[in-house]
Amino acid sequence: MTLPLSFIKEQKKKLEQERDQLKKQLDAVSKRGKGKKPRGLDAKFPSYGDKEDENAAEVAQYSDDLSLEETLDHALADAEGALKRIENSTYGVCRHCGEAIDQRRLNARPSSSSCVKCKQRLKSGGEKK
Repeated sequence: MTLPLSFIKEQKKKLEQERDQLKKQLDAVSKRGKGKKPRGLDAKFPSYGDKEDENAAEVAQYSDDLSLEETLDHALADAEGALKRIENSTYGVCRHCGEAIDQRRLNARPSSSSCVKCKQRLKSGGEKK
């Protein structure tokens, strides 16, 4: 099944908007540079003051930001990967089985790289084809 060009253009626009939004959100909690993570991200450590309760709040916020940074970074990688698949004309093809990904799935999650069957198999601990 070949996806209609109009659908691909629509998905590309959604993915570009998602990518831009994720970058903004990442910039709010991270700084880019020479971080130890693959994309050079390093969560910002907040500074609320020198009192014990302020230090505790800083550590709690930093811990939350680390988790958020990881989640946002994975989502950004997914969006960028989908945009590359559009460029390479492989968008909508499952990376595990090579079958077409249902258009409804792509509409719900434009960055999907696997079909429903493969995703269910992978989530249940099954091996790749």
